[in-house]
Amino acid sequence: MAKDKIILTGDRPTGRLHIGHYVGSLKRRVELQNEGDFKKMFVFIADAQALTDNIDNPEKVRQNVIEVALDYLAAGLDPEKITIFIQSQIPELCELSFYFMDLVSVSRLQRNPTVKTEIGMRGFESSIPVGFFTYPISQAADICAFKATTVPAGEDQKPMIEQATEIARRFNHIYGETLVEPQILLPQNAVCCRLPGTDGKAKMSKSLGNCIYLAETSKEVKQKVMSMYTDPQHIHVEDPGHLEGNTVFTYLDAFCKPEHFAAYWPDYQSLDEVKEHYQRGGLGDMKVKKFLNNILQEELEPIRTRRAEFEKDIPAVYEMLKKGCDEARAVAAETLDEVRRAMKINYFDDAALIAEQVQRFAAK
Repeated sequence: MAKDKIILTGDRPTGRLHIGHYVGSLKRRVELQNEGDFKKMFVFIADAQALTDNIDNPEKVRQNVIEVALDYLAAGLDPEKITIFIQSQIPELCELSFYFMDLVSVSRLQRNPTVKTEIGMRGFESSIPVGFFTYPISQAADICAFKATTVPAGEDQKPMIEQATEIARRFNHIYGETLVEPQILLPQNAVCCRLPGTDGKAKMSKSLGNCIYLAETSKEVKQKVMSMYTDPQHIHVEDPGHLEGNTVFTYLDAFCKPEHFAAYWPDYQSLDEVKEHYQRGGLGDMKVKKFLNNILQEELEPIRTRRAEFEKDIPAVYEMLKKGCDEARAVAAETLDEVRRAMKINYFDDAALIAEQVQRFAAK
């Protein structure tokens, strides 16, 4: 029996996806897909949103659409079970964004914590592109066009989903119950909400060069793990180590499973034992990093293998995306029909309006 849950989520194609994306949302999407507890599931590549701060470099966005699509497929997203599409190919999303702009004040957008953070990171200050500034409105349109009930996303996206909910609620208040108010679905493992960069910085970011990408070779992954930021005060093996701010242990919290110890480090029974030994001293960083490397290689190897297979037939990947766009546009167009009727701008479809006006003008 079909469920009422509709899931929508996506990524900006500004580069290949990294393990922060993977543990933060991508892995959960694959689980949700395979659980099948939904009526529909949409995963989109947000190229139009990516252009809001890459307008002078469209080739960057264009080339990364296929990179993200390959990462999706390699991670296990199945176009036979879900709909994968490209945002810019659904013009209804632009139309809905335009209508939503009348429902949001400038001051409300300025108060959005995610927008403020992103503006600061990019150094826009007073030269903020309007398209980037209205990013929450565009995201609300993406969600509402597909009547998504559930949006899997990281902690940093909570303000965006809250604003989408506000917009849907205000629209329904003015025009009648038409849209669905979405809810965020956070990662089950709290550590996965925001995985730090390999350099210890709070955010894993392509621009900071502190990412481990899903498509990287085993050698590249190992190099990054072995150079990962740990505890700067843990100089000698016998020194007591600190866990707070130690990137290696943050990654272990995100990826380590009990069965990994029997496979890669039988000296210990659990991660708690490793942490306790590290804290009292006598355990070197390199041993912990080797353990983490084995875990990440196990997780990433199937993804690398699948990606290599999909790379052999790029036209087939584009055909999959086109099919997804056709499916998505049909759904969005249906929602827009309802929106136009609610807003009373469906002039040519409203036979009652025309009939009423015929009588009104004939009575003059």
